Amino acid sequence: MAISKGDRLPDGKLLKLGANGPEEVQAADLAKGRVAIFAVPGAYTPTCTNQHMPSFVKNAANFREKGIDRIVCVTVNDPFVAAAWGKDTGASDAGIEVLADADGSFTKALGLSFDAAAAGLLGRSKRYAMLLSDGTVERIEVEEAPGTCSVTSGESLLEQV
Repeated sequence: MAISKGDRLPDGKLLKLGANGPEEVQAADLAKGRVAIFAVPGAYTPTCTNQHMPSFVKNAANFREKGIDRIVCVTVNDPFVAAAWGKDTGASDAGIEVLADADGSFTKALGLSFDAAAAGLLGRSKRYAMLLSDGTVERIEVEEAPGTCSVTSGESLLEQV
């Protein structure tokens, strides 16, 4: 069953690229304050790179003005790819953390994994956007199709803050 409004963020670990290589980030660390989390099926894929990430990059300051403490993007990729994509899209400069769910276990714990074998996407994350307050889901939207970015865009989530 997929995570929904009122649920607590599950335990899990994600990875980020630190000065000395991959570093663990506990999901519990994402449960502090008000946090916007969005996920993409894959770094460097067309919709993720051309629509989803840019919608959050251009609205990052607006999220902070509305009291969002942290903006996090989760991608089922390795931390090296996640870090490079964050840099290439301007997410890093905008203060958006791009975290890798390298084995997809966090995504599975959320109940939001999917396969699109024809596109070479196996064990990936559905496209979603959520608002957390101290670890509890205030709002979550999930796209019906992986190539769509409407209810999960930065603009759409910003309207819910």
